[in-house]
Amino acid sequence: MTEDEAVRRWREAAPAAVLLDGFHALKHALRFGGDVAVAVTTDKAATLRLAAELAPDLTGQLTDRLTEVSAAVLRGLVTRVHPTAVAALAARRDRAANLAVLAALPRRAPVVVLDQPRNLGNVGAVVRLAAGFGVTGVVTTGDLDPWHPNVVRSGAGLHYATAVEHRTPGVLPPGPLWVLDPEGADLRGAELPDDALIVFGSERHGVSDELRSRADALVALPMRARVSSYNLATSVGMALYHWSATSRSPLVPGRP
Repeated sequence: MTEDEAVRRWREAAPAAVLLDGFHALKHALRFGGDVAVAVTTDKAATLRLAAELAPDLTGQLTDRLTEVSAAVLRGLVTRVHPTAVAALAARRDRAANLAVLAALPRRAPVVVLDQPRNLGNVGAVVRLAAGFGVTGVVTTGDLDPWHPNVVRSGAGLHYATAVEHRTPGVLPPGPLWVLDPEGADLRGAELPDDALIVFGSERHGVSDELRSRADALVALPMRARVSSYNLATSVGMALYHWSATSRSPLVPGRP
């Protein structure tokens, strides 16, 4: 594809597409079946060397898909050029398919529910954790769009590795609600079910009264006295590690 063709395709796809900002976002989208419309870089040879080191399984796809463009052209396509000088556009993962995955029972892994999250970067970090732990998906409530460009950026393209959707509290996926709450029982003594919805509130406000009142179980993370709270993504990581350590999770240590 020529530079002019890549620019034309970018402009055609941009209104409905998801921005993949940087090499790792493109890598993960391709690895997990994302429908990538166009991918550009200012140095194709350098990007392919990076792929040979970090993603040799994708070298062939990247050779075919990447178009080299000038630095000026790339700056005109994106608001901020990633340090890897790679950018791409992809279709959002199919929403109907996501909702079907989230609704299906029985599950082999929980669903993470973020109740009215506020920070876009934190939500992206949670998506990254969810993908790494192989959970069924991430659901948000409230006003934040979990496919916002800043969420996708901080999630490094791993929205394509798990089901990420927005729902209202009244139409959450099925399954028992395990709510993280300071007044709950110590999580270390609990065994999180594989079909659970693990619900996390924001650092400042916690879980809403509506979801807390519907909880099948309240559990709390261990924390030193007088410390106010953990970061949201840290809390999710701790809970998912506990789940993976006490479940039949097939995860094994490995290089990302």
